[in-house]
Amino acid sequence: MSSPALTYTEYLKIDELLDLNHPQSDEHDEPLFIAIHQVYELWFKQVLHEMQAVQRTLEAGDTFRSLATLGRIRTILKVCVAQLDILETMTPLQYNTFRDRLTSGSGFQSAQFRELEAVLGRRDHAGAGAAAGTGMGMSEHLVAGSPARARVESAMARPSLWDSALRYLVTRGHAMPESVMTRDVSTPYAGDEAVQDVLLTVHRTDAEAGLICESLVDIDEGLQEWRYRHVKMVERTIGRKMGTGGSSGVGYLSSTLFHPVFPDLWAIRSRF
Repeated sequence: MSSPALTYTEYLKIDELLDLNHPQSDEHDEPLFIAIHQVYELWFKQVLHEMQAVQRTLEAGDTFRSLATLGRIRTILKVCVAQLDILETMTPLQYNTFRDRLTSGSGFQSAQFRELEAVLGRRDHAGAGAAAGTGMGMSEHLVAGSPARARVESAMARPSLWDSALRYLVTRGHAMPESVMTRDVSTPYAGDEAVQDVLLTVHRTDAEAGLICESLVDIDEGLQEWRYRHVKMVERTIGRKMGTGGSSGVGYLSSTLFHPVFPDLWAIRSRF
């Protein structure tokens, strides 16, 4: 006897999904706030999945599959930006009707976003966040010994997306400085003039690799766009008040602006 056909509801776990929105108050706007952030976490999970795939295809020298995946990531980031339009329909008064129910809950505790930053090359170990006004590093917002914190710390110890891009360029015959290719990938990378020299040659002599570089710029720009819109959304909602979870709110978020994740790709703009 054959098993019954899989239904839409079963496949997508609709009943379980719809049961995940549990407001802490009876305020009308809290379900929207929860839904937006839950959807963000789903998109972060997908972006991490796509980045894992594109690191593999880059290192294998597969240009066209890498371009397709990088384009998908950029499109997801556009959706993430667009979701802020929905959140901004909530006025400061509406948000403040339930804000105190969040207690210590904060977006800083999003392990997936921290992992995403690490995959993109951020290396903010214990204590490094103090300079940005948070008082702790990116993994320090997460419970010590938790699986979430372990994932973030693991990502900071692995080659970043930029490292994979450099390896891709090497597969196409573009020699990168040995000091860069053999460096400790768990430490911050701030750019290298010798790498920039190679990138200029890439753009002038290797059109396919140049498209990969421009797709990475698209992702970098998309992330910066999301950060800027996020800052302005928070500022218009709570002004300069302290954020939940003990963060400095807009002050910290503003400090994250205009820090590209692929500095070499931006540095060469003034050298063409």
